Formats: sequence, structure tokens, C-alpha cells
Amino acid sequence: MPTVPQTLLFLLKWTLVGLAVAAVLLLVRPAQPGPSAPPSTQEFPASPASFAPRDGELRLSFADAVSRAGPAVVNIYTARVVANAPAMNGNPLLRQNPAQVRRRVEGSLGSGVIVDAEGHLVTNDHVINGADQIRVQLADGRVATPTIVGTDPDTDLAVLRVDLDNLPVMQMGRSNVLRAGDVVLAIGNPFGLSQTVTQGIVSATGRGRLGVTDFEDFIQTDAAINFGNSGGALINTDGELIGINTAVLAQTLGTDGISFAIPVNMVRGVMDQIIAHGRVRRGWLGVSSEELPRATAAALGIDPPVALRISSVDPQGPAAKAGMRADDLVTHFNGQPIVNAQEALNRVAAMSPGSTLEIRGRRGRATLNIKATLDERPPRGSR
Repeated sequence: MPTVPQTLLFLLKWTLVGLAVAAVLLLVRPAQPGPSAPPSTQEFPASPASFAPRDGELRLSFADAVSRAGPAVVNIYTARVVANAPAMNGNPLLRQNPAQVRRRVEGSLGSGVIVDAEGHLVTNDHVINGADQIRVQLADGRVATPTIVGTDPDTDLAVLRVDLDNLPVMQMGRSNVLRAGDVVLAIGNPFGLSQTVTQGIVSATGRGRLGVTDFEDFIQTDAAINFGNSGGALINTDGELIGINTAVLAQTLGTDGISFAIPVNMVRGVMDQIIAHGRVRRGWLGVSSEELPRATAAALGIDPPVALRISSVDPQGPAAKAGMRADDLVTHFNGQPIVNAQEALNRVAAMSPGSTLEIRGRRGRATLNIKATLDERPPRGSR
């Protein structure tokens, strides 16, 4: 007969065995339905529907924006015939035989955006410039040969048209409301990989003086833009077009993640004029200018201390006809003070040919007041 301590030891041992078996059963047995507890506010949402953004909440996916905008982004393939002259062995006196000139086809890639149901699409001028053949491929696989409606090298924009039915159209947003830090998506055809989406933020707006085009007001972004992305869409998180991807800062400078897009407000104005007139009609004064150093302007008593010094005057231009001369200082256009040379150029170009421009400034110590009737800005290469 066991003693009391032996009995207690026996019971303790089997109690521990029972608890271990119960724990194993709880781990492997599926949970039984029971009364639901109120959800914790700190739990991560389990349903995909809970990712839908509400006012003030961060978007966790941009798939909806891409699905709205992506079908309207096209791939552009161009080909141009390039002549290769035979080697002249460094002797410039050797005459070239035309029969010996070899020709090869050079291909290039780009992107574009369909902007209306009539088949108009916008891309960069440098994507199609000099091309002997242009082909457009839609996201749904259809291929078409577009016609060139018009180009504008001054902004590096071009408008093409494809004759297809049931075209997807991208909605245009407003670039003037963009702020540094806004999330943006770039859609294009990098390296011929077909449609690709990259994501970044607006790094800055109003970028100019880059030497890319005559009229610059770029959106700077860190969304990845590569060879073949030119002419593609920069969209916001609502899937609206806010810019046309155009350029990257040279990586030979040791830069990474600095790209530029033409703002949609500028794109809209250029596109409307090209569709209406086949070209962009801009005002032209016919002068070259440079910014006067602020210290010099302040010493001359110019307030605010900003002025342009006219460096040359086209003898056949409106400024010469109005009596402007080299070394004149310009401080105001139409009563508004000059901000800088780029801003002044943009203001004149935004005016219609035939408009009157009131110019105020200095000629030596005398006050300068001139009225000039603007001409249409000549095409690049003839100025």
C-alpha cells in the first residue's frame, strides 16, 4: 500500500501529463466559432478592401490609378535611315563616291499619351524628330502608323494622331496644384520592356534654366525615367496626367534620381494650338537679353533691383521698329516688374502675335517708355 507522499507524487505526475496533452490538442485543433470580440484598433486590416484610402489616409496601393491611366500610354517605335561614309584614311582630299555610301536603319524607342477620343496623342519632339517611320503600339496590342499633326521644338512636344476606334483616353489633371512631396507615377516603355510603372515624389516645380528647351517650367521628380520613357506619362495618384516625362540629369555628373517632366498645363496649351493651327503661335519681341546683377540694379536706384539689359536687337523685329536699342534696361512689361530673363521670355511668348507690349525701363539716366506690336515667334533655326 503506497504511503501518502507516494500518492501525491503519483497524482502530480499524471496531472502534468494531462496538462501537456491538453496543450497539444489546443495547438492542433481548429478554433471553434464563438462570440466575436470587438476588433482592436491596433490590428492590421486583414481584408484587401480595407486598403481603400479614405480622406487623410496614406494610399497603400496605386493599382487603381495605373489601371485608369495605363491603357492610354502607348509605345512608340521609330526608324531613320543613316548614311555611313567609307573611311577616308584621314585624307580630306579624297573624293567620296556616292555609290560607296552605305545606309543603315537606326531604331529608337519612346512613349506617348492618348489625350482625346479623336486619336490625338502627345509625345516629345525628340522622340520622332528625323524619323522616317513611326509606329505606335497600344497597351491592348493594337499597332498603328500615326500622322504628325505638328511639333513644337521650343517645348520639345509633338502631337500625333492614330486612326483607331474605341481608344482609351487619359484624363488631364492640373500641374499648378502640385506640391513638393506629392506622390507621382511614371508610365512608359523603358529599354523596350513594354509598359512599365515607376513611383516617386514631386521633388520640385518650376525648374528652368536647364538648357533642355527654350521654354522651361519642369516638374522635377525622383520617379525612375530611362531610355524609352521619353514622351510617357507622369500621373498623380488619381490616375490623371500631370506631366510628360522628358529628360534626366546627366548621370556623368554623379546624379541619380533626378528627372524632369513638362507640366500638363503647358502641354494642354501647346496641344490645343497645334491641333488648331498646326503649330504654336507665340509672341516675339526680337531681342536678346541678360539679367543685370542685382547690386548694379540697386546702385542705379531700380526698385525692385531686377532688370534686363538688352544685348542685341533684331533689325527686322518689333523691338527695333519700336525704337529699342542695345544696352537699354527693361524693368517692366505691361506695368508688371520683371522677375528674371526666363520669366520675361515666357510672358512675351504667352501673348498673341499682334498684341501690344508696353515696355518700361532706363536708357542711360533717362526713363524709357516704349510700345511694341509683337510679331509671331519665328521657328527655331530661323532666329
